[in-house]
Formats: sequence, structure tokens, C-alpha cells
Amino acid sequence: MGYLYLVRHGQASLGAADYDQLSPLGEQQSLRLGEHWRTQGVAFNAVITGSLKRHAQTLAGIQLGMGTKQEARVWPGLNEYDGEAIIRAIQPGDLVKPTTPEGYKQYFRLLRDGLAQWMAGVVSPQGMPSYTEFVQGVVSALDHVRQQHEGHILLVSSGGPIATAVAQVLRASPETSIELNMRLRNSAVTEFSFNPKRLSLVSFNSLPHLETPSHKDWVTFA
Repeated sequence: MGYLYLVRHGQASLGAADYDQLSPLGEQQSLRLGEHWRTQGVAFNAVITGSLKRHAQTLAGIQLGMGTKQEARVWPGLNEYDGEAIIRAIQPGDLVKPTTPEGYKQYFRLLRDGLAQWMAGVVSPQGMPSYTEFVQGVVSALDHVRQQHEGHILLVSSGGPIATAVAQVLRASPETSIELNMRLRNSAVTEFSFNPKRLSLVSFNSLPHLETPSHKDWVTFA
């Protein structure tokens, strides 16, 4: 029996020129998670991440908090979908960066619609794999963990791949994975138990490191 901990990256930079960059709060979230695990005596037998900058930065913060340094295996199949490409596929033209609450609501309304159409094969966002290929990238990482590892495994990724992983393990619909995706919080931990034959969901979207009142303002979604 092994345990796989899937961590969504810390808060990135939605609305900025480079989204793929942790905000100062995102760095704090990652560090705090590592500190929490250090107090719990958690250690990992292996580490896997996507290849995005925010994945590497989140892992660096976790390891700084844990006081460890462990080389990660980079798995590009754990990279996030391109939200802007998905929105442009259903609404051509310039994409206005959200800067207001209403702007963010509109952005995520369009994203939900675009995700549903991409998953159904209605649109093919520029520069992106098909939804089937995206799912296979996530499943290949899960299969690798089942077949090649034991003990405690850390996987750092993004909301889309983690939601997809949960939906695959639960045999839920692609539409359900959208709802899971939209609820995932930054630096949240989702846990699977696993053996060579299967994975089972233990917990979803938990923030054990941010449960104290002093950290209530650290809970974010983007």
C-alpha cells in the first residue's frame, strides 16, 4: 500500500502578463505546507511534477519548509490546459485580462463553456492536445506511480490534471471534472491510496496547513 499526495500549485498570477509565476502569497502557501509536513514527520519516497514554472516554484517552497532537497521527475503530462486558448476557441479575438470581480466571473463562465466544448471534441484550441490526449497524460502519471513506486509519493501539478485524476479514479464524467477543477484551492492536497492494481481516493482539496484562523486569508482559488 502506498499513498500519493497531489498538490495544486500555490497562488499564481491571474491577470498578470505571466500567469505561470507564483505570487508572494503563493510562495507563502507552499512554504507553509512544507512546514506543516515537517511537523508531521512526513517524508516522500519520490517526487513528480509537471514542467511548468509554478510547479517547480511550489515544490521549492514545500521542500524549503520541510528542510529537504529531493530531485523531482518532470512529467509534462501533468501540465495544465491553456485556459486562454480554450476561451479563444469559443470567443475569437483579443482576450481581456480580468481585473474586476465581474471580469473574473465572466472569465470563468467562458472557461467552463470552453472546457465543456473541448472535452466533447467540439473545439480544438490552438496549440493544445485533444482532451483524450490530455487525459492520457494524467493517467500515464498515475499508472507510473502504481507500477513503479511504493511508500509516500508527492505529485505537484495544477487544478485541471488533479481534477482529471480524481474523475478518472472515481469513474466520473468529464463534466464532473470541471466542477472539481473549479473548487480546487491553491496548495490544496488531494490524497490517494494505491497498490499495483488500483488507486482509491482518500481526501480531496484539503488545506491542513491553513486551518488556523491566522491563515484564513491565505485561502485562494487561482
